[in-house]
Amino acid sequence: MPRLDIRESTAEQHRCEVFVIGCGPAGSTMGALLSERGHDVAVVDKERHPRFHIGESLLPLNMPILERLGVWDDLVRIGIRKDAAEFESRAAGKTVEFRFESAFDKRWPHAFQVRRSEFDHMLLSNCAAKGARVYEGARVTSVDFGDLAKRVDTVVHVQLEDGSRQEWRTRFLVDASGRDTFLADRFAIKRRNRKHASAAIFGHFKNARRNPGSAEGNITIVWFEHGWFWFIPLKDGTTSVGAVCWPAYLKSRKTDPTTFLMQTIAMAPEIADRLKGAELTAPVTATGNYSYTAERMTGPGYLMVGDAWAFIDPVFSSGVYLAMNSATLGADVVHAVLADPARAPQLYRQFERTIRRGVGTFSWIIYRMTHPVVRKLFMAPRNFLGVQSAMVSLLAGDVFRSGPVRPRLYLFRAIYYVNFIAQWPSAYRAWRKRRQDIRVTGEPA
Repeated sequence: MPRLDIRESTAEQHRCEVFVIGCGPAGSTMGALLSERGHDVAVVDKERHPRFHIGESLLPLNMPILERLGVWDDLVRIGIRKDAAEFESRAAGKTVEFRFESAFDKRWPHAFQVRRSEFDHMLLSNCAAKGARVYEGARVTSVDFGDLAKRVDTVVHVQLEDGSRQEWRTRFLVDASGRDTFLADRFAIKRRNRKHASAAIFGHFKNARRNPGSAEGNITIVWFEHGWFWFIPLKDGTTSVGAVCWPAYLKSRKTDPTTFLMQTIAMAPEIADRLKGAELTAPVTATGNYSYTAERMTGPGYLMVGDAWAFIDPVFSSGVYLAMNSATLGADVVHAVLADPARAPQLYRQFERTIRRGVGTFSWIIYRMTHPVVRKLFMAPRNFLGVQSAMVSLLAGDVFRSGPVRPRLYLFRAIYYVNFIAQWPSAYRAWRKRRQDIRVTGEPA
């Protein structure tokens, strides 16, 4: 990747048309797409690539974005093909496979599993190759907003690794800072999601037992008493395994993370069986994955994309897709606003409405994913009036467009509520327990 040293940049170079905070998938996508359109873009990150990041599973609707970015060949080189999402339940005594080829949109019948350090580095290298100026090891500390319509620049204050400081002037600011939520924190508009909370503990294993043949790259989701497990095969033979649990369970940890993960794995025989003889390849990590949303994602001369605006439970592996999709749609907005600042309010409203609607579609089911009624529906799928095809479409990431998916997802909601009432009071007890667990706050010990 063409690397620029921000320390060697001159005062004259501390000016750009678009300044992007963050070099993750959202920032790299934004930088690449705007640079392709001829904009002068600076993409700045406090860290250096390649770096570790969890979230290895992509969705089929990631694929058209990656093709548009021109990184398909590199993606195939680093990724393992993922044709389906599998759900296992010992209570149901079976595994149910949702193949992406059965979604309503047949153009994208698969995705990939990737090691995020390689994937993110690939996107950032592409961003630089498209013409963006990429600077690493530089932390944004504050912003003084200007006025785009009056051509008054926004001033971005940056601190370098050696402690020195710079001032950058830009017409437009994009916050792609991920869970650092740079602007949301400074505006004090970040809100914990009171409808959902989770925490995760995870590790990478070698010699885990995978599915045979073409199903090797499929993601497997396994429910257990305290939440759910992911099982994600990577191309180099490593398998990512993690448990997403209610915060109360993670806070009960009295041992080191490795011991606690292995104890948790023992609660899910389906996962434990696959890991017989497997070995950890890196330290186990525990983290708070508490869901949050900022009150807004746009404003005069700025835009928030990806986790900088909102983070939701990763049960459907939606994180990278949501980040890159919001950056793709956001790049269109930024391009149009720079051309005609008077259109900004309308463009911002349309952008926010689209992103909120898609994230809300994911979130409704995520909030209920551990509920017994949803488990039952997932483990006994029926394509009644296309409901199963719509659920596969959701798993593929098709939640932002108009078409046949949305009305059938509403039908799924109706089926859920009918089953909820039919299973009263056990369904109510499960709902009440979830609400109690959500009240537990704070990071895992």
